[in-house]
Amino acid sequence: MSNSRENKPVIPVITGPTASGKTGVALRLLEQFSDIPIISADSRQIYKYLNIGTDKPEVSLLQKYEFHLVDFVEPGDRYTAFDFADDARRLIGSALAGNKIPLICGGTGLYLRALTEGIVEIPDDDLSIRTRLEEDAVEKGPEYLFERLRAVDPLEARKTHPHNIKRIIRALEIFELTGRSKSAIIAAGNKKYDDYLYRILCLLPPREVLYSKINKRVDEMIAGGLVEEVEDLIKMGRRPNVEKVNVIGYAELFRYFDNELSLDSAVNLIKQNSRRFAKRQITWFRGMDDIEYMSGADETYEVVKAIFENREK
Repeated sequence: MSNSRENKPVIPVITGPTASGKTGVALRLLEQFSDIPIISADSRQIYKYLNIGTDKPEVSLLQKYEFHLVDFVEPGDRYTAFDFADDARRLIGSALAGNKIPLICGGTGLYLRALTEGIVEIPDDDLSIRTRLEEDAVEKGPEYLFERLRAVDPLEARKTHPHNIKRIIRALEIFELTGRSKSAIIAAGNKKYDDYLYRILCLLPPREVLYSKINKRVDEMIAGGLVEEVEDLIKMGRRPNVEKVNVIGYAELFRYFDNELSLDSAVNLIKQNSRRFAKRQITWFRGMDDIEYMSGADETYEVVKAIFENREK
Protein backbone atom coordinates (compact mmCIF):
# COMPACT_ATOMS: atom_id res chain seq x y z
CA MET A 1 0.00 0.00 0.00
CA SER A 2 1.31 3.46 -0.81
CA ASN A 3 0.12 6.89 0.10
CA SER A 4 -0.97 8.50 -3.16
CA ARG A 5 0.12 11.92 -1.99
CA GLU A 6 3.62 10.98 -1.01
CA ASN A 7 3.91 7.63 -2.77
CA LYS A 8 5.64 6.01 0.17
CA PRO A 9 5.02 2.52 1.54
CA VAL A 10 2.91 2.38 4.69
CA ILE A 11 4.53 0.30 7.42
CA PRO A 12 2.20 -0.74 10.26
CA VAL A 13 3.52 -0.57 13.81
CA ILE A 14 1.71 -2.16 16.75
CA THR A 15 2.92 -0.85 20.08
CA GLY A 16 1.70 -0.35 23.60
CA PRO A 17 2.73 -1.06 27.18
CA THR A 18 3.60 -4.52 28.42
CA ALA A 19 0.64 -6.95 28.52
CA SER A 20 -1.55 -4.68 26.37
CA GLY A 21 -2.15 -7.40 23.76
CA LYS A 22 0.31 -6.54 20.99
CA THR A 23 1.52 -10.08 20.38
CA GLY A 24 -2.02 -11.42 20.34
CA VAL A 25 -2.94 -9.07 17.50
CA ALA A 26 0.21 -10.00 15.58
CA LEU A 27 -0.50 -13.72 15.91
CA ARG A 28 -4.08 -13.19 14.80
CA LEU A 29 -2.82 -11.40 11.69
CA LEU A 30 -0.37 -14.22 11.01
CA GLU A 31 -3.26 -16.68 10.89
CA GLN A 32 -4.57 -14.81 7.85
CA PHE A 33 -1.32 -13.46 6.37
CA SER A 34 1.17 -16.19 7.22
CA ASP A 35 4.03 -14.71 5.19
CA ILE A 36 4.15 -11.39 7.06
CA PRO A 37 7.67 -10.62 8.29
CA ILE A 38 7.40 -9.61 11.96
CA ILE A 39 10.07 -7.17 13.13
CA SER A 40 10.18 -7.20 16.91
CA ALA A 41 10.71 -3.85 18.63
CA ASP A 42 11.22 -5.26 22.11
CA SER A 43 14.52 -4.51 23.85
CA ARG A 44 14.09 -7.53 26.15
CA GLN A 45 13.20 -10.19 23.61
CA ILE A 46 16.46 -9.60 21.74
CA TYR A 47 18.34 -11.58 24.41
CA LYS A 48 19.10 -15.27 24.21
CA TYR A 49 18.10 -17.55 27.11
CA LEU A 50 15.58 -15.04 28.54
CA ASN A 51 12.42 -16.67 27.26
CA ILE A 52 9.60 -16.89 29.76
CA GLY A 53 10.34 -13.64 31.57
CA THR A 54 10.35 -11.63 28.34
CA ASP A 55 7.21 -13.34 27.02
CA LYS A 56 9.11 -14.34 23.91
CA PRO A 57 7.08 -16.18 21.23
CA GLU A 58 7.26 -19.94 21.63
CA VAL A 59 9.88 -21.80 19.63
CA SER A 60 7.17 -23.39 17.48
CA LEU A 61 5.95 -19.94 16.43
CA LEU A 62 9.47 -18.68 15.77
CA GLN A 63 9.98 -21.67 13.50
CA LYS A 64 6.60 -21.42 11.77
CA TYR A 65 6.58 -17.69 11.01
CA GLU A 66 9.15 -15.11 9.95
CA PHE A 67 10.20 -13.31 13.13
CA HIS A 68 13.16 -10.93 13.17
CA LEU A 69 15.25 -9.35 15.94
CA VAL A 70 14.25 -11.95 18.52
CA ASP A 71 16.63 -14.18 20.50
CA PHE A 72 19.89 -13.14 18.85
CA VAL A 73 21.92 -11.07 21.34
CA GLU A 74 24.01 -12.50 24.17
CA PRO A 75 23.03 -10.93 27.50
CA GLY A 76 25.61 -8.29 28.31
CA ASP A 77 26.47 -7.54 24.67
CA ARG A 78 25.78 -4.06 23.35
CA TYR A 79 22.74 -3.57 21.14
CA THR A 80 21.53 0.00 20.91
CA ALA A 81 18.50 1.82 19.57
CA PHE A 82 20.67 2.89 16.64
CA ASP A 83 21.49 -0.76 15.94
CA PHE A 84 17.79 -1.58 16.01
CA ALA A 85 16.93 1.26 13.63
CA ASP A 86 19.62 0.19 11.18
CA ASP A 87 18.55 -3.47 11.32
CA ALA A 88 14.85 -2.62 11.04
CA ARG A 89 15.36 -0.39 8.00
CA ARG A 90 17.35 -3.13 6.32
CA LEU A 91 14.61 -5.68 7.05
CA ILE A 92 11.88 -3.32 5.85
CA GLY A 93 13.73 -2.76 2.59
CA SER A 94 14.23 -6.49 2.11
CA ALA A 95 10.54 -7.22 2.76
CA LEU A 96 9.33 -4.55 0.36
CA ALA A 97 11.73 -5.81 -2.30
CA GLY A 98 9.94 -9.16 -1.99
CA ASN A 99 6.56 -7.43 -2.33
CA LYS A 100 5.73 -7.93 1.35
CA ILE A 101 4.78 -5.43 4.01
CA PRO A 102 6.48 -6.12 7.34
CA LEU A 103 4.75 -5.62 10.67
CA ILE A 104 6.70 -3.93 13.43
CA CYS A 105 5.51 -5.07 16.85
CA GLY A 106 6.88 -4.15 20.25
CA GLY A 107 6.74 -1.76 23.15
CA THR A 108 10.23 -0.26 23.30
CA GLY A 109 9.52 3.39 22.57
CA LEU A 110 13.21 4.24 22.32
CA TYR A 111 13.58 1.76 19.46
CA LEU A 112 10.50 3.05 17.66
CA ARG A 113 11.52 6.67 17.98
CA ALA A 114 15.00 5.92 16.64
CA LEU A 115 13.39 4.17 13.66
CA THR A 116 10.55 6.54 12.84
CA GLU A 117 12.00 9.89 13.86
CA GLY A 118 15.72 9.27 13.54
CA ILE A 119 16.42 10.55 17.03
CA VAL A 120 17.21 8.97 20.35
CA GLU A 121 16.62 10.54 23.74
CA ILE A 122 18.10 9.38 27.01
CA PRO A 123 15.35 8.17 29.37
CA ASP A 124 15.27 10.39 32.44
CA ASP A 125 14.50 7.52 34.79
CA ASP A 126 17.51 5.34 33.85
CA LEU A 127 19.99 6.21 36.60
CA SER A 128 22.07 3.02 36.81
CA ILE A 129 24.81 4.08 34.38
CA ARG A 130 24.97 7.60 35.76
CA THR A 131 25.28 6.29 39.32
CA ARG A 132 28.12 3.96 38.33
CA LEU A 133 29.96 6.78 36.55
CA GLU A 134 29.52 9.04 39.58
CA GLU A 135 31.00 6.30 41.76
CA ASP A 136 33.94 6.01 39.35
CA ALA A 137 34.49 9.76 39.65
CA VAL A 138 34.71 9.48 43.43
CA GLU A 139 36.83 6.33 43.54
CA LYS A 140 39.14 6.92 40.55
CA GLY A 141 39.03 10.67 40.11
CA PRO A 142 37.79 12.99 37.36
CA GLU A 143 40.93 12.42 35.30
CA TYR A 144 39.97 8.77 34.81
CA LEU A 145 36.57 9.69 33.41
CA PHE A 146 38.05 12.44 31.26
CA GLU A 147 40.49 9.99 29.66
CA ARG A 148 37.58 7.68 28.91
CA LEU A 149 35.77 10.57 27.27
CA ARG A 150 38.83 11.39 25.18
CA ALA A 151 38.90 7.79 23.98
CA VAL A 152 35.25 7.61 22.90
CA ASP A 153 34.49 11.23 21.97
CA PRO A 154 37.62 13.33 21.41
CA LEU A 155 35.63 16.23 19.95
CA GLU A 156 33.46 16.54 23.04
CA ALA A 157 36.56 16.16 25.24
CA ARG A 158 38.17 19.17 23.54
CA LYS A 159 35.12 21.24 24.46
CA THR A 160 35.04 20.05 28.07
CA HIS A 161 37.11 21.08 31.07
CA PRO A 162 38.76 18.00 32.66
CA HIS A 163 37.03 18.76 35.97
CA ASN A 164 33.55 19.36 34.55
CA ILE A 165 32.31 16.07 35.97
CA LYS A 166 28.64 16.65 35.16
CA ARG A 167 29.32 17.21 31.45
CA ILE A 168 31.82 14.34 31.25
CA ILE A 169 29.40 11.91 32.89
CA ARG A 170 26.56 13.00 30.61
CA ALA A 171 28.66 12.42 27.49
CA LEU A 172 29.79 8.99 28.71
CA GLU A 173 26.23 8.10 29.66
CA ILE A 174 25.04 8.95 26.15
CA PHE A 175 27.78 6.80 24.66
CA GLU A 176 26.99 3.81 26.87
CA LEU A 177 23.25 4.00 26.23
CA THR A 178 23.33 4.63 22.48
CA GLY A 179 26.64 3.21 21.30
CA ARG A 180 27.44 6.54 19.64
CA SER A 181 29.24 9.61 20.86
CA LYS A 182 27.43 12.81 21.74
CA SER A 183 29.34 14.57 18.97
CA ALA A 184 28.25 12.01 16.37
CA ILE A 185 24.61 12.35 17.40
CA ILE A 186 24.74 16.14 17.17
CA ALA A 187 26.54 15.97 13.83
CA ALA A 188 23.82 13.73 12.45
CA GLY A 189 21.45 16.61 13.11
CA ASN A 190 18.69 14.35 14.37
CA LYS A 191 18.15 13.22 10.81
CA LYS A 192 14.62 11.99 10.26
CA TYR A 193 14.32 8.95 8.05
CA ASP A 194 11.17 9.40 6.01
CA ASP A 195 11.48 6.75 3.32
CA TYR A 196 8.31 5.17 4.69
CA LEU A 197 5.05 6.23 6.30
CA TYR A 198 4.76 4.55 9.68
CA ARG A 199 1.21 3.89 10.90
CA ILE A 200 1.84 3.68 14.64
CA LEU A 201 -1.05 2.05 16.49
CA CYS A 202 -0.87 2.06 20.29
CA LEU A 203 -2.90 -0.40 22.33
CA LEU A 204 -3.74 1.37 25.57
CA PRO A 205 -6.26 -0.42 27.80
CA PRO A 206 -7.74 1.40 30.82
CA ARG A 207 -5.27 1.40 33.69
CA GLU A 208 -7.18 -1.04 35.90
CA VAL A 209 -7.57 -3.44 32.97
CA LEU A 210 -3.89 -3.17 32.05
CA TYR A 211 -2.72 -3.73 35.63
CA SER A 212 -4.97 -6.77 35.92
CA LYS A 213 -3.47 -8.17 32.71
CA ILE A 214 0.05 -7.53 34.00
CA ASN A 215 -0.65 -9.36 37.27
CA LYS A 216 -2.22 -12.27 35.40
CA ARG A 217 0.73 -12.49 33.01
CA VAL A 218 3.22 -12.63 35.87
CA ASP A 219 1.24 -15.45 37.48
CA GLU A 220 1.25 -17.29 34.15
CA MET A 221 5.01 -16.82 33.81
CA ILE A 222 5.58 -18.30 37.26
CA ALA A 223 3.26 -21.21 36.47
CA GLY A 224 5.02 -21.63 33.12
CA GLY A 225 8.45 -22.15 34.66
CA LEU A 226 10.08 -18.74 35.15
CA VAL A 227 11.57 -19.75 38.51
CA GLU A 228 13.12 -22.83 36.91
CA GLU A 229 14.41 -20.74 33.99
CA VAL A 230 16.17 -18.37 36.38
CA GLU A 231 17.60 -21.31 38.33
CA ASP A 232 18.99 -22.76 35.09
CA LEU A 233 20.61 -19.42 34.23
CA ILE A 234 22.35 -19.46 37.60
CA LYS A 235 23.53 -23.06 37.15
CA MET A 236 24.88 -22.26 33.67
CA GLY A 237 26.87 -19.32 35.01
CA ARG A 238 24.90 -16.75 33.04
CA ARG A 239 23.71 -14.70 36.00
CA PRO A 240 26.40 -11.95 35.80
CA ASN A 241 25.58 -11.14 32.18
CA VAL A 242 21.83 -11.36 32.73
CA GLU A 243 22.14 -8.94 35.64
CA LYS A 244 23.80 -6.43 33.31
CA VAL A 245 20.65 -6.13 31.19
CA ASN A 246 18.39 -5.78 34.26
CA VAL A 247 15.22 -7.38 32.89
CA ILE A 248 12.18 -7.42 35.15
CA GLY A 249 11.43 -10.90 36.43
CA TYR A 250 15.02 -12.06 36.54
CA ALA A 251 16.46 -9.48 38.93
CA GLU A 252 13.73 -10.16 41.49
CA LEU A 253 14.11 -13.95 41.30
CA PHE A 254 17.88 -13.70 41.67
CA ARG A 255 17.11 -12.08 45.03
CA TYR A 256 14.81 -15.00 45.83
CA PHE A 257 17.63 -17.46 45.17
CA ASP A 258 19.89 -15.31 47.36
CA ASN A 259 17.33 -15.76 50.17
CA GLU A 260 16.70 -12.01 50.23
CA LEU A 261 13.03 -12.44 49.30
CA SER A 262 10.40 -15.12 49.71
CA LEU A 263 8.91 -16.40 46.48
CA ASP A 264 5.64 -14.58 47.17
CA SER A 265 7.52 -11.34 47.81
CA ALA A 266 9.56 -11.76 44.64
CA VAL A 267 6.42 -12.38 42.57
CA ASN A 268 4.68 -9.35 44.07
CA LEU A 269 7.76 -7.25 43.33
CA ILE A 270 7.78 -8.45 39.71
CA LYS A 271 4.15 -7.34 39.41
CA GLN A 272 4.89 -3.98 41.00
CA ASN A 273 7.93 -3.33 38.81
CA SER A 274 6.02 -4.42 35.71
CA ARG A 275 3.23 -1.95 36.47
CA ARG A 276 5.77 0.83 36.96
CA PHE A 277 7.44 -0.16 33.71
CA ALA A 278 4.10 0.06 31.89
CA LYS A 279 3.55 3.52 33.32
CA ARG A 280 6.94 4.67 31.99
CA GLN A 281 6.15 3.16 28.59
CA ILE A 282 2.87 5.08 28.42
CA THR A 283 4.66 8.32 29.28
CA TRP A 284 7.11 7.65 26.45
CA PHE A 285 4.38 6.91 23.89
CA ARG A 286 2.63 10.17 24.73
CA GLY A 287 5.76 12.01 23.68
CA MET A 288 5.93 10.36 20.25
CA ASP A 289 4.78 11.94 17.00
CA ASP A 290 1.88 10.66 14.89
CA ILE A 291 0.73 7.92 17.24
CA GLU A 292 -2.85 6.61 17.12
CA TYR A 293 -4.45 5.22 20.27
CA MET A 294 -6.57 2.15 19.66
CA SER A 295 -9.74 1.27 21.57
CA GLY A 296 -8.79 -2.39 21.65
CA ALA A 297 -7.27 -5.39 19.92
CA ASP A 298 -10.11 -5.77 17.41
CA GLU A 299 -9.77 -2.22 16.11
CA THR A 300 -6.00 -2.62 15.83
CA TYR A 301 -6.41 -5.87 13.94
CA GLU A 302 -8.84 -4.32 11.45
CA VAL A 303 -6.58 -1.35 10.72
CA VAL A 304 -3.52 -3.50 10.03
CA LYS A 305 -5.57 -6.06 8.13
CA ALA A 306 -6.74 -3.29 5.78
CA ILE A 307 -3.14 -2.25 5.12
CA PHE A 308 -2.20 -5.80 4.13
CA GLU A 309 -5.31 -6.30 2.02
CA ASN A 310 -4.75 -3.05 0.12
CA ARG A 311 -1.18 -4.12 -0.59
CA GLU A 312 -2.45 -7.29 -2.22
CA LYS A 313 -4.78 -5.43 -4.60
